[in-house]
Amino acid sequence: MRVAVACDVGVAGKRLPRKLNQSDQPTKIRAWVVWIPLFLLPAAACVFRSRLAPWEFMWLLAIAIFLGCKWEAWFRAWNSDARILRSLGYLFLWPGMNAPQFLDEERKPPRPRLREWLAAVLNTLLGVALIAFAARRAVATTSLLDGWFGMLGLILILHFGTFHLIALAWQTAGVDARPIMRAPLRATSLSEFWGKRWNLGFRQLSHAIVFQPVRQRLGAPAAILAAFLFSGIVHDLVISFPARGGYGLPTAYFVLQGLGVLAERSSVGARMGIDRGFRGWLFAVLWVVAPVYWLFHPAFVTRVILPFFATLGSHGI
Repeated sequence: MRVAVACDVGVAGKRLPRKLNQSDQPTKIRAWVVWIPLFLLPAAACVFRSRLAPWEFMWLLAIAIFLGCKWEAWFRAWNSDARILRSLGYLFLWPGMNAPQFLDEERKPPRPRLREWLAAVLNTLLGVALIAFAARRAVATTSLLDGWFGMLGLILILHFGTFHLIALAWQTAGVDARPIMRAPLRATSLSEFWGKRWNLGFRQLSHAIVFQPVRQRLGAPAAILAAFLFSGIVHDLVISFPARGGYGLPTAYFVLQGLGVLAERSSVGARMGIDRGFRGWLFAVLWVVAPVYWLFHPAFVTRVILPFFATLGSHGI
């Protein structure tokens, strides 16, 4: 069965040609159309592994996986009502994975408030300061702490700064682009932290391609563990593979998070009160932060992150 392809991209706002209805896609589209970029792009990046510095390969691999995931989410959400410019904006100018929301022109988000803009700008500036500090230090030292400061700066610049600014810009333009970070420190449970507040772009992806199919076959507990296992494998690929060490630690970290979610939702967890309120907040903080050393392990910090910041520092950043 042929898949219709958009061939006229020269007219702004032109509707895409007729394509399979979204309800027909799971059974009628060819699987390789959806999945081959997600496998082909990272495989192509791996060809350059020996020719690049570990930090260069990490960024290349991360971008390749990101683009493959973007394609998968967009293709499943694409229908005859989607417009070309909206699709291009989603694919290349939006870091989230919420394709159905982004492409739906009937959804009209509220206009962002001034304090949201200010918070995103402040996070960006703070991230720049931390990266500048880490870059200057990394030229002369190899302290793990400096690497952690730099990684915190990257998270602030990207996830809480630039990505949030992009979301606010799209909202101002009338597009329902929700920030991928939603005040994670306000989470009052581990489930809320991972499911509703932290990196919702990746959460939406794992929910669609792992959690939902597994839940239909094996139930919710197995689906929760499968989704966290998937997340761990992806992080291992981006973190441990470029570092050539620490294999399995990021996966163990996310499996532990899945077990924490199951414990929180158990009858024992409910009696202990770790699924709500202050106890839930405290449990979430401790469970996320205490083993984070497994996620960003020393091999990654010393072989990838510190050389990256040292390169920035040597160029006067």
